[in-house]
Amino acid sequence: MRPVRPATVERVPRTPTHMKGEVDQPTKPKRQRVVLGGPEGMPVPSLRSRMELAEQTSWGEMLIRDLINALLRWSTGFAAIIVLLLGGLPLLFWLLPDVASFTVVGVPMAWLILGVFVSPVLFVLGISYERLSERHEREFVDMIES
Repeated sequence: MRPVRPATVERVPRTPTHMKGEVDQPTKPKRQRVVLGGPEGMPVPSLRSRMELAEQTSWGEMLIRDLINALLRWSTGFAAIIVLLLGGLPLLFWLLPDVASFTVVGVPMAWLILGVFVSPVLFVLGISYERLSERHEREFVDMIES
């Protein structure tokens, strides 16, 4: 075990007296009040609309029914597109057997259509439906809060 040496502290020389006026003394920064938002800029939520929804009055039920009906219309439309798209493929292969028997690089055209074409289309339809439903819900909340 090595012996422990005490630490040495170097003294910092004082500022010479002839330079004391030239050195800038640190100044305290001025205090500032930071306001992120005032009451005049904040939207005041409508308590009446929230009470109508919470108490399940006829007006509150009508608002919720309208939201559900709008979402149902969109979901029915998207379901119809998917049924026509996927249901039309077997009909296409039945009406045009040459398309079904056509091969590309040894893979039947039916498998290529199902594996390559349908998946991206379903993905885009799913993303579109999600964005539309979120937009309707956001508009509903905005209507209630304003």
